[in-house]
Amino acid sequence: MQRAASGRTSSRQGECHRRSDNSRRDSVVSSITSSASEVAAVARTVALETRIREDPASFRVLSGDRPTGPLHVGHYFGTLANRVRLQEMGVEVFVLVADYQALTDRDAPRALAEDVLGQVADYLAVGIDPARATIFAHSQVEALNQLLLPFLSLVSVADLARNPTVKGESTAGGAGPVSALMFTYPVHQAADILFCHANVVPVGKDQLPHLELTRHIARRFNDRYAAGEPYFPRPEGLLGAAPLLLGTDGTKMSKSRGNAIALAATEDETARLLRAAKTDSRRAITYDPRQRPEISSLLLLAALCRRPEPFVDRLGHELLQGGGATVTHGFRHHLGRLVHDVRTLMRTAY
Repeated sequence: MQRAASGRTSSRQGECHRRSDNSRRDSVVSSITSSASEVAAVARTVALETRIREDPASFRVLSGDRPTGPLHVGHYFGTLANRVRLQEMGVEVFVLVADYQALTDRDAPRALAEDVLGQVADYLAVGIDPARATIFAHSQVEALNQLLLPFLSLVSVADLARNPTVKGESTAGGAGPVSALMFTYPVHQAADILFCHANVVPVGKDQLPHLELTRHIARRFNDRYAAGEPYFPRPEGLLGAAPLLLGTDGTKMSKSRGNAIALAATEDETARLLRAAKTDSRRAITYDPRQRPEISSLLLLAALCRRPEPFVDRLGHELLQGGGATVTHGFRHHLGRLVHDVRTLMRTAY
């Protein structure tokens, strides 16, 4: 009887895994445009997810953020929750606090040390476990930054000028001259990934060129210095289905724009920000990201907070009845403990 029950349990678990994989695949596909290269990247991600599930211990992931202010709900649903997911699967996770890269497009902020501690507190609060994951900062690892010198010898000025991030900074109106540090930012990012021999990097579609440059550097380094036995792996990209959550002003949620809901915000602050969020003048509440992006973003946030059943269309009626309180309640229920933990950790740190 026990063996039979165990067999049924394994069968149910296998079915759950398959449903989860299918759901994640559909989410990734729906969030990415259909150019040939991106379709191929999606196919590689689906296959990579299967391999990770089958043998998680053979993978090492590198991901991170620049400490330029408090992390917000866009970070949580976009990247942080996925890092915790990979950690729980048994993947070796490295999380970088990119403090040196915080200098690429701004002067050294006086609050950098405080921002670093705050970012670590956010990581711990969302569930990144230092007993199973490695959290580190650029300034702690000299060898990582020293890789920048040999790696720069493996790329040309043209290679860097073609990078979308560098091109974007170069063409930004009124942004002033691009610093050499910003120009070489993609190579520093390659050093982040390769120094710890990460073989998987969670990316969005806009980050695929960064990853391709990293693979290019790894190949050239191996050809030049380790032809017999390659030293650096060529990391694979794990495309995420990061939802696009708009800020409270209806534009992309961003720390620099002051339109984000920070993970460490109090319940009252969160409620105030959600009540003041931009919507439109129509009374009916419908999910239509193209025609009604602001109200659709609020619906999506409420749906994400009500997992595992995030049916955004059904929430329209509930929002009409309960107003912004529906979103606020869902957000508090899903992230309330997390917010409390962030604030507790922050008080302990200081």
